[in-house]
Amino acid sequence: MAKELKVVQPSGGGNGDICTYLWACAICDENETCQKDKEGHSRWLVSKRLERIEYTVLVMSNKGGVGKSTVTTNLAVSLALKGWHVGICDMDIHGPNIPKMVGAEGQKLKVSTSGGIIPYQAYNMKIASMSFLLQNSDDPIIWRDAYKYEFINQLLGGVEWQDLNFLLVDLPPGTGNESVTTIDLIGKVSGAVIVTTPQEVALLDSRKSVTFCRDSQVPIIGIVENMSGLDCPHCHKHIEVFRKGGGEASARDMGVPFLGRIPLDPDVVIQSDAGEPYALFNSDTVTAQAFHDIANQVETFCKKSGSLIKVAPRHQH
Repeated sequence: MAKELKVVQPSGGGNGDICTYLWACAICDENETCQKDKEGHSRWLVSKRLERIEYTVLVMSNKGGVGKSTVTTNLAVSLALKGWHVGICDMDIHGPNIPKMVGAEGQKLKVSTSGGIIPYQAYNMKIASMSFLLQNSDDPIIWRDAYKYEFINQLLGGVEWQDLNFLLVDLPPGTGNESVTTIDLIGKVSGAVIVTTPQEVALLDSRKSVTFCRDSQVPIIGIVENMSGLDCPHCHKHIEVFRKGGGEASARDMGVPFLGRIPLDPDVVIQSDAGEPYALFNSDTVTAQAFHDIANQVETFCKKSGSLIKVAPRHQH
């Protein structure tokens, strides 16, 4: 029978031997006495988990508040609607919002009888997040980098993701330790989707994300311009709240693909707060179609890059 997972403070490492267990140090009974090389164990563990995942896609932004988690959730839903096996790894340690957007706020992850972490399942997707490990969702995360490393390893290597076609990793804003560590542990990333909004300050940050991906040898799938114009529900006029077209211009200037614009739609906010992914419940709208179109481009990009395994989708369209 599964038991509730609790976060355990990690300890140091030692002689370099590889532990033969398939679960993370943070949930291992020998955590306090183990003298093995923690870093080597982490890399081996993550490799074991991720070898069963066909494509790993980062969703990132250098600036907060651009709707990165919303884009991640709806791209994942769009891929799941096509019948693919999809997971979301919410790597935003300080602001984990994915559970709220899929109606899983307050849920706790469990540990299986084999010792792995069981991901939460919602809308035919597997989800793991820092939010599932907190006793109180209002508690701030005040961690040094060493503990963040252990948590990132736990999400990537400790979770029983099983066979997936796509794992979308929602990175925190910026190009700091969490992003660097995540890319380092994954090894070969299939690609990155960079989210921006049209205003100039966000575009400057998106260019930094492009440079970061290139320096990290992460393939760039393209740039998404989120909150791109509003069709007023009252007067029906189109209003460019944060301007428009800047994301496309930035993509052109940096020589990367432009994946499309997502309108600033109040219903996206309402349904995200209600835990109902917009692209699933409003599939016939212009905004949902924008998510579907971008998801199709992500799928096409990943397929061109090849794969290690082939996981059959649940159904074909």
